[in-house]
Amino acid sequence: MSTEKSRCAWANSSPLMSAYHDEEWGVPLYDSRTLWEMLMLEGFQAGLSWSVVLKKRDAFRKAFKNFDPAKVAKLKESDIEKLMQDPGIIRARAKIEATIGGAKAYLAMQKSGEDFSDFVWCVAGGKPIKNTGPIPTQTPLSEQFSKEFKKRGFKFVGPVIVYAWMQAVGIVDDHAPNCHKRKRSSG
Repeated sequence: MSTEKSRCAWANSSPLMSAYHDEEWGVPLYDSRTLWEMLMLEGFQAGLSWSVVLKKRDAFRKAFKNFDPAKVAKLKESDIEKLMQDPGIIRARAKIEATIGGAKAYLAMQKSGEDFSDFVWCVAGGKPIKNTGPIPTQTPLSEQFSKEFKKRGFKFVGPVIVYAWMQAVGIVDDHAPNCHKRKRSSG
């Protein structure tokens, strides 16, 4: 008898993806900073596969000061130039600048009394959404998030990127019906 877990098909591509699926993907996150970090990483993923970002995640954390918004917001042009030379990360100027801008937007929300996690989970309806149909690439909710994020100054937050982020941080449960994570979380 096989002891191999049944997973979402994409999670079987490598041990790294399997571990990410089993330990992180779809687990509801409530920590503001971690939710923001994941949104920034999803922005870097745009046009690439998530496995590329995942392989570089430790380098991203080092380059972006462990995704401390206060430190990232202070990065200057000279820092951007250094990041553009860092082979450990995805060297896309617009995405690097969007991350710095995202830190500023996050801090502006905080300064105005708007907690990032509270905002996210309020827009999401307060609890994870279990998807029962075909997995979409975007939804009305991801479109709403995208508009709200853009209004606050975030970039690389289109509805498709946001939907991938919603899946990653557990706002929506898109585990396949035969996935051990779906079975475990079904009620």
